[in-house]
Amino acid sequence: MNAETPRAENPVCQLLERQDDDYRGWWWVAPPRDAWLEAGQGVAVSADLTVREAWRGAGGKAHSPFSSELASAEATPAGAVLFWPKSHALGEWWLLWLCATLPEGTPLRLVGENQGGIKRVLKVLAALGLGCRKLDGARRCSLFETRLGRLDIAPEAAWTRFEVGPESGRLTLASHPGVFGHGKLDDGTRLLLETLPDALGGKLSVASGEVLDMGCGDGILAARLAHGGARVSAVDVNAFAVEATRRSLAANGLAGEVLESDVYSALAGRRFDAIISNPPFHQERAIDYGPAARLIGEAPAHLRPGGALIIVANAFLPYPDRLERAFGRFETLADDRRFRVYRAIKR
Repeated sequence: MNAETPRAENPVCQLLERQDDDYRGWWWVAPPRDAWLEAGQGVAVSADLTVREAWRGAGGKAHSPFSSELASAEATPAGAVLFWPKSHALGEWWLLWLCATLPEGTPLRLVGENQGGIKRVLKVLAALGLGCRKLDGARRCSLFETRLGRLDIAPEAAWTRFEVGPESGRLTLASHPGVFGHGKLDDGTRLLLETLPDALGGKLSVASGEVLDMGCGDGILAARLAHGGARVSAVDVNAFAVEATRRSLAANGLAGEVLESDVYSALAGRRFDAIISNPPFHQERAIDYGPAARLIGEAPAHLRPGGALIIVANAFLPYPDRLERAFGRFETLADDRRFRVYRAIKR
């Protein structure tokens, strides 16, 4: 990092910035968005497409943990920094993945906010037989150091399966830590599934059958739609969700296209008969309406005439105004006081 490098803004990055170490040649694993990181040297490894695109836009290198290029394109790193995620189980998966991917003895630093559970890594590392020492603490964040070792547990062990739906249409879903609704069907998606048959004209398909599952998560909507006869495309910004949806479709013998996409970024010029979504409104612990606003605002450009946008959302979220602006009108198909299902049709 040189004198022209931007200052860190994220508290976790500020803690790293004050270290005297040279992180050139290191991997930054699951990093947050921060200009200080993106302007430096090293390789980002992230499941978040927007993070990888930001690094590449700044001239850096970035890979998904599922990328085949990761092993072949980069030399063995001098070390790795793991940014401990909000999901404790996801942090454990990253540890297993790093131990399985990098040579034994590779230096590893773990950093995170105290409020986000970083101090729990002491017990996690001890359970894995990895020693640990604290390097620094400031701005309500902590930085620990260890070295990677060979473990008896493979990263694949973090993948689980669960079943949903009636016996006549029971579906098996793949689940991974960090994917929305991990290991269970959330109540909002349940209400959306109950409403879909009427929303799509009494059956789980549409006239010409091209449906987009936006923010596919574990693939429940994509699998249910494909099971009902629709031709399904599913997208998510999270590589874990993309992999989970692919596994869910395969587990049920269903076909569907699954892509990484930042909302519509991978779908330029494509139109659908219906767009179905349970859109996110959180980025870590902060409320972020950005993706949902783009989902709604850009939906008419990705729908055929007569096509419908059908979404479920917490009742308090300000989506009615956005639907009104984008479509001119909309209707509420279901309301259980906690969640609402909205439908807007392109005229």
